[in-house]
Amino acid sequence: MQDLDRVPNELKTLRDWVRWGASRFQEAGLSFGHGTDNAIDEAAALVLHSLHLPMDLNAAFWDGRLTAAESEAVLARIRRRIRERMPLPYLTHEAWFGGLAFYVDPRVLIPRSPLAELIEQGFQPWLDPNAVHRVLDVGTGSGCIAIACGYAFPQARVDAVDNSADALEVARINVQRHHMAEQVSLHESDLFSALPAERRYDLIVSNPPYVDRDRMESLPPEYRHEPADALAAGEDGMACVHRLLAEARERLTDNGLLVVEVGATQAAVDAAYPDLPLTWLEFERGGEGVFLITAEELARHAG
Repeated sequence: MQDLDRVPNELKTLRDWVRWGASRFQEAGLSFGHGTDNAIDEAAALVLHSLHLPMDLNAAFWDGRLTAAESEAVLARIRRRIRERMPLPYLTHEAWFGGLAFYVDPRVLIPRSPLAELIEQGFQPWLDPNAVHRVLDVGTGSGCIAIACGYAFPQARVDAVDNSADALEVARINVQRHHMAEQVSLHESDLFSALPAERRYDLIVSNPPYVDRDRMESLPPEYRHEPADALAAGEDGMACVHRLLAEARERLTDNGLLVVEVGATQAAVDAAYPDLPLTWLEFERGGEGVFLITAEELARHAG
């Protein structure tokens, strides 16, 4: 491993730092998946953010030279990324979801859900966006899903629940940053428990914990910086999913829709609910393990 305690004399430009950083990331065997999926994109994101530059920087600037102070700042982040295996968004305190920037720190998961694509589409064709008046985000974490839904359904009131007071502090930062305090309400709640009993939703969306015990034990170091309670969901990854499917019907309007991300637990969900008419979605930008089901279908199954 090359020396990470001093700035290499050979590194002058943005291009130099991205190439060198990517090489060091590869050499260190880092894992990616918190906004990028390879060493080059990760190094580019780190360098650009450290220099307060946009990700779509004009190519003419890539040969711009860094000052000594800028070089030290970039090296400091590269050093932490390698030595601590800290996910990049925790170093920059910024993650992107659905084209929106969010503050993040180790109190919350780093946004990376394919649900962003569905939110951008207004959940069409399964919902009429103009008919959505109340939305619930279960397990809101950073608040990214709730806030993105606020943008997608400007006429709707959005409730966002989480059982972590620490996570809700982060969500509150993002609600304020996006000026959503009048539209998005935060609640400390174990699923539906703290919500008014009579309140019904046109859309319930959730990215709950769904990692099973075996996968938790094999997670790369980067993922171990994230709150374990937001990932782990028992022996089979189904602890939260069982409760959502059992309780959601009583919280949906007659024409309501439940959308849940379960990732690699998809096969376990299908095996546990062979008669439930779940629709598994496909995404143009990648991602898997997201199902939807209507209130009517949930009621029919319960009956």
